[in-house]
This record gives sequence, structure tokens and C-alpha cells, in this order.
Amino acid sequence: MSDEHEIPVKVVDRRWWARGADSDPGSGERTSLKPTYVEELERQVAEKDKQVQEYLGKYRQAAQEFESARARMRKEVAKDAERSRREILVSLLEVVDNLDRALDSARRAGTSASDPLLQGVDLVRQQFLAKLDGFGIRRIDPGAEPFDPLLHEAVSAVPAADPSQDGRIVGVVRPGYRIGEEVLRPALVAVAKATQVSRTP
Repeated sequence: MSDEHEIPVKVVDRRWWARGADSDPGSGERTSLKPTYVEELERQVAEKDKQVQEYLGKYRQAAQEFESARARMRKEVAKDAERSRREILVSLLEVVDNLDRALDSARRAGTSASDPLLQGVDLVRQQFLAKLDGFGIRRIDPGAEPFDPLLHEAVSAVPAADPSQDGRIVGVVRPGYRIGEEVLRPALVAVAKATQVSRTP
């Protein structure tokens, strides 16, 4: 057979890894080395990862807000408990006031200090003060000291016999009490007031 009758054959390698830069750009073939479904999966994974990060951020923010709210609630509950505790303690101070009045009344009436009833009332008073002391409550029983509005409450003013006594406590109507460094109940006191001498021109 003669070579003139041979038909030329052109071989085109269409395998995606064998195509180079010379491939026809208009053929619509993809130049990526990854199959389409792999790229789609990677895109979905990236989107899901972004969503996870957003949800994680929202969760952390919600957790912080929850912890802050719980801390505020604990503080409010502690304040309410302390307020109720102090109200109870203040009401108990009235019992001590009544015991003080009973003892003062008996002494003014000339009752002997050896009287069993008087001794019994005084013993109850001492026990009550000891119990209050166990709660950290101390008595404010001012003497002739300067008036302090943080510790005392003035209920009357008495003319001062001496100008140097002006503003000093001259009597205690009711003793006060403090718990720790805070005043639980101020002392009711009478304060000396110097009289102003009017000068005629």
C-alpha cells in the first residue's frame, strides 16, 4: 500500500491535568486543579466556620451579660438581707431602752441597789448588751463631748452656762449604737447653746 493513501491522525489529550497554558480559552474548560464539588464543599465549610464564629461571639457576650446580672442580683440580695438584719437589731434596741428606763425609775424612787428585782432587771440588761456585742454592736453613750452630727442627733438646745460649752453635749436622752464603724442608731442628745448678747449701738 502506498503512503499517499494514509490519513493523518491528530491526537488531543483532554485530561485536565495535561492541559497547559496553551489550551483554548474559549473552550469553557476550568483552569482550577480541583473538581467543582470540592470547591463547593470548601465554600460551604468556610461559610459554616464564619457562622460558628458569629454564634460563638454571641454566646460569649450572652454569658458575660448573664454573669453580670447574677453578680448584681447577689449584691441586691445581700443588701436586702443586711437591711432586714439591721431593722431587726434596731427594734431590739428598744428593749434595752425599756430596761434602762426601768432601772432609772427604780433608782429615782429610792430602791436599794441590793433589791433582788432591781438586780434581776440589771442582769437581764447586761445579758442583752452582751448578746448585742456578739453581733458587733457597741453603745454610743456620749459625755460632755462636742456634738457630732454623724454620731448624735440633737433633740433640744440648752443655754450654755459658759461660752466654752457652746456646741457640747450636756445631756443624753437616748443612747445610740454603732455596728462596726457604721452608726446603727444615733444618740439623742441635748446640746448647749451659747446665748447671743445683743449690743446696743
